[in-house]
Amino acid sequence: MGNLVSGEAFVDLFRRFEHTAYRLEVRTSYGSSEEDDAFPRFLAGEDPGLDWFEPWLDLMREQTGHGKRVERVRLIDDPPSDYLRFELWGTPHNLAAGEDIRYLDRRKAPELDLPTHDYWLFDSRLVARLEFGQQDRFLGVTLDETPSIVVRHCYWRDAAWHHAETFDHYRERTTIRT
Repeated sequence: MGNLVSGEAFVDLFRRFEHTAYRLEVRTSYGSSEEDDAFPRFLAGEDPGLDWFEPWLDLMREQTGHGKRVERVRLIDDPPSDYLRFELWGTPHNLAAGEDIRYLDRRKAPELDLPTHDYWLFDSRLVARLEFGQQDRFLGVTLDETPSIVVRHCYWRDAAWHHAETFDHYRERTTIRT
């Protein structure tokens, strides 16, 4: 693993991109200190609140307000894991902040030859591969601008996006409730 970019240096990637930021999410759970209180509240059937989420949502409102696109495709299971149900709960807030989040049945991923790692792709020229440790804890990203690596990630983005469905369509099609 190369040098990890984390903290403010990672957040700064979302301030500096010019046009598009795209993420492929392939994991069934994620560990983040920001969610350490909210996720258990969600699992207990309580309102997780938004205080922990507002910094991200503010950043997304700011960036999409400048005309930049922020897009994601999330692989989803049937039924979804507890964490993916938590993400489904939060998706309307992401959408209201300007993100476009789509869902793709995990069973389709091998057919599309999608990777087994999460990544952000900034302006179709910088790959930020997400790295995780124990208990699914996010450690940071490794950056790569190698043309062949970037092109491969662009292909995965295009394939996943083409086959993914909007959040509204996913919710209408399924009986999953958060």
